[in-house]
Amino acid sequence: MSTSQTATQTAHAILANANKKIEQLRNIKPYLIDLSLRENPVGSRMGQTLADKLRILPQVRSFGFNSILLGTLDYSMPEELEVDDDFMIYLRDHQIDMNGCFAFTDLGIVGPDGEFTPSPSQLKLKSYCVPNTLHEIYLGDFGMQGLYDFKTLMRSLPASIAWLIDNIRGDHGGKPRILINIVDGCDAFAENPERTFAVLELLARQPIEGVSIEDDRGTYLPFQVGAYVAAARALLPPPLKIVVHMHAGGGFENASVLEALMSGADGAWGGLPKRAAIIGHASLGELISNLVRVGNPHMQQYRLDRLLPLATGLQVLDEDEQVPDDLPILGHNAYRLPLSFFRQVPGRFMDLAPEAIGGKYRYRICPVVSDTAIIAGRLAEVTGQAAESFPDAVLKQMIRLMRRDLRAGIRIVYDEPAQLKDLLARASALDSQDIFPNIPAAKNRP
Repeated sequence: MSTSQTATQTAHAILANANKKIEQLRNIKPYLIDLSLRENPVGSRMGQTLADKLRILPQVRSFGFNSILLGTLDYSMPEELEVDDDFMIYLRDHQIDMNGCFAFTDLGIVGPDGEFTPSPSQLKLKSYCVPNTLHEIYLGDFGMQGLYDFKTLMRSLPASIAWLIDNIRGDHGGKPRILINIVDGCDAFAENPERTFAVLELLARQPIEGVSIEDDRGTYLPFQVGAYVAAARALLPPPLKIVVHMHAGGGFENASVLEALMSGADGAWGGLPKRAAIIGHASLGELISNLVRVGNPHMQQYRLDRLLPLATGLQVLDEDEQVPDDLPILGHNAYRLPLSFFRQVPGRFMDLAPEAIGGKYRYRICPVVSDTAIIAGRLAEVTGQAAESFPDAVLKQMIRLMRRDLRAGIRIVYDEPAQLKDLLARASALDSQDIFPNIPAAKNRP
């Protein structure tokens, strides 16, 4: 076999491996826990009131989420109740169905005398009748500082889980679903893998649902996250779940979640909108959209026609301002086309047309690249007239005028309605056919 044939075979094998990963994402049925009631308001300007939460809960249920986190049972000032407390108390007192619901709790401690003391959050979980929990621990040196040392953690973790099993009535009266959330999970793998492995080996023997791994600052690269998940999977065989939560500190968040899924994770938790504790996170809205993108049929269990309006509506509620224009997938400009070449087409591999998640294409004028179809679409939005009603010659003249203005040093935001109407009037006043020769159209691209 020639060197050229060997190289071609290698190239084909590389592409086949990529297709194998796509197939893996296409077939996975992810384990998702929605945190729109907690993750999003944590980093928001406004937060959520009790009335807000009571409106949101049925919305995320009707969207299709079966696992929903109601809130955090505050650890640092447990005596000063929060809206999260009021919310869970209200659900309990009004006998509103909490099956499938979770709350964050922290670790109870076994003291030097061998006596176990449940944390205030555990006692609240019992009092509020919430059936399931994300039970949080820290494993890194910085995270454990001021809370407990490693020996205390190792003797307290089984006792804390046992207390939850004995005292919490789970979904439909069964055993509670307990996921141990390692808040500084990526730090723990990076700083002290042996200690982290010892904890995972311990958890593999516990009566829990699984383990959650966070990148709480969003600073780890996707291949690192994938390695940590694969290492965890080696120690936590199915049916134990592994779920992840990725913040957006370095801009890797969505890639990290996909890498985690391909490395053995079962799912993720997060809010439906992008907003999170710092500058955003790998939201469930984005994850679901990306799984729709690869053709995952399990996403049909969700009301995809509501995804975009629900996610953006929840973020507007939390922030009392619009979603950032240039946010991928969920932002105002994500489906405002500046050039027809960028249109994502239904059925084309890896495209996600806006209609697939409850949106639609709109248009924005960028004077350097916008073509006649974009200008006609934006004119239709601004004037209410059909896009087809604008003559092609006038639309081409508008392009010429934008180019002339820039060449003359004039910078105008033509996307603004008043400026666009003025440009239309200028173009309509000129007889472009008499001034410019007919030049064959070319396929425009940036």
